[in-house]
Amino acid sequence: MNQSEFEQWIIDLPKVELHLHIEGTLEPELMLDLAKRNGLSLPFTTSEELKRAYNFQDLQSFLNIYYEGSRVLRQERDFFDLTWAYLTRVVKENVRHVEIFFDPQAHMKRGVDLHTVISGIHAALEKAHTELRVSSKLIPCFLRDLPPDSAGQTLDMILDYRDWVSALGLDSSEKGRPPELFQDVFDRARTEGLLTVAHAGEEGPPEYIWQALELLKVVRIDHGIRCVEDESLVQHLVHTQIPLTVCPLSNVKLKVFPSLEHHNLKLLLQRGLCVSIHSDDPAYFGGYITKNYLAVQRALNLQPTDILQLARNGVKASFLSDTDKEKLFCEIQEHAARL
Repeated sequence: MNQSEFEQWIIDLPKVELHLHIEGTLEPELMLDLAKRNGLSLPFTTSEELKRAYNFQDLQSFLNIYYEGSRVLRQERDFFDLTWAYLTRVVKENVRHVEIFFDPQAHMKRGVDLHTVISGIHAALEKAHTELRVSSKLIPCFLRDLPPDSAGQTLDMILDYRDWVSALGLDSSEKGRPPELFQDVFDRARTEGLLTVAHAGEEGPPEYIWQALELLKVVRIDHGIRCVEDESLVQHLVHTQIPLTVCPLSNVKLKVFPSLEHHNLKLLLQRGLCVSIHSDDPAYFGGYITKNYLAVQRALNLQPTDILQLARNGVKASFLSDTDKEKLFCEIQEHAARL
């Protein structure tokens, strides 16, 4: 199999997406359309201008433009259109299952109520399940740069939609905002039967990963790439198989690594950690899930066995039932037979 055939095989590979911020799928063209629909002005008038602005120095510089773009999301229809655009794109990339993050506080603090946000997203996920055969889970995230009290109030509102929500997460800039600040609200979320996940170990040190595991009792770490700075943490992650949802193109775009060739994904995989590939905020970081797979394969010279392990790890790390996981494992195994 030559490189071209290998890449087509990767494109056709059944995949799951577990680290995806739906607001981060807002493509420039849709952003401009929604601004016009809602009578809003932006500091950019063309998609080309917007794309030129996507030259980030760090996570905060990205968040500044990310929240500026999110202002165009005002109506339930906007959140539906945003989510549906993402789903119709990734079904063509053979994504079978998605677990979508969204940031309730970011919208509520600008006057958009939770019902508007979650109803629009949920309607698109339901339509995708029926029409596209893409299954999904929904994960509201707390913004760690806001006070823990705000997270607690947000949890109260989220629980009104308990049947639509599978887990709770923690995102936004890690700097100076350790997971321990949110222990109480995560404790309460778990007593309500919700799973917990958290961004940790991207900007933050390995200690933040430990706190997410021991204090927030998360079942999955989003990013986690700085775990290699603490050998005891690496050993713990290997032993427990706590998943790490890694976003390679995002890590390079935000200067976590100088290039994909310097990324530690292959090392993590070789060490036996449960790492998988995802796209984070693909409209801003230059690629959806398949592009992440292809770019990493080229940069790190990953072999078919590596790609298959990454895909299997994604299924293993998902919140699907054991029965649904087994179906996807079988699909991946059938795909492996085409090698």
